[in-house]
Formats: sequence, C-alpha cells, structure tokens
Amino acid sequence: MEIIDISVLLSIVGIITVITNIITQVLKKITWDKVPTNLVALFVAEVLTISAGAAYAQINGISVTWYMVVAAVVVGFMAAYAAMFGFDKLQEVLKGWKHE
Repeated sequence: MEIIDISVLLSIVGIITVITNIITQVLKKITWDKVPTNLVALFVAEVLTISAGAAYAQINGISVTWYMVVAAVVVGFMAAYAAMFGFDKLQEVLKGWKHE
C-alpha cells in the first residue's frame, strides 16, 4: 500500500478547498441564497473529495476499503471547514487592508 506524504495531503486539501470555494460561490449566485452557504460548501467539498479519492483508487488500481472512505469523508470536512471560514477571514483581511 502506498503511503501519502503529509505535504501531499495538505496540498490536496488546499486544492479541494479552492475548488470548493469557487463552486460554492457560483452555486450561491444560482440558488439566490435559498440554501445555507455552509451547507452548500460542505456538500461540494464532500462530493469533490470522495470523487477524487475514487478516481485516484481507480487510476492506480487500489481496492477501496472502509477506512479509505472514512478518510475521504474526514478530508472533505477539513476542506469544507477551510472553505467556509477561510474565505470569510480572507474577505475581512482584504477589507481591512483596503481601508488602511
């Protein structure tokens, strides 16, 4: 079994977070704020993470086990958390920086 380096895992979470932010912003405009944004971000992050994990396993011929699915869900929560709160904090910093 291949062991993924922690730097690769953090890069994957970062990429999924950025893609989650982009898709969530687009979906937020489409849904006209009918669905809570945090829920949309969580759903998008989970779908992206599980899909990416399944694609990786398929490409490399790895059989998917229960703990790999659990790990994908946990990484999805990490990416969703970063997407939900990271984007808001970034907007606050940029607004504060423009006023100075």
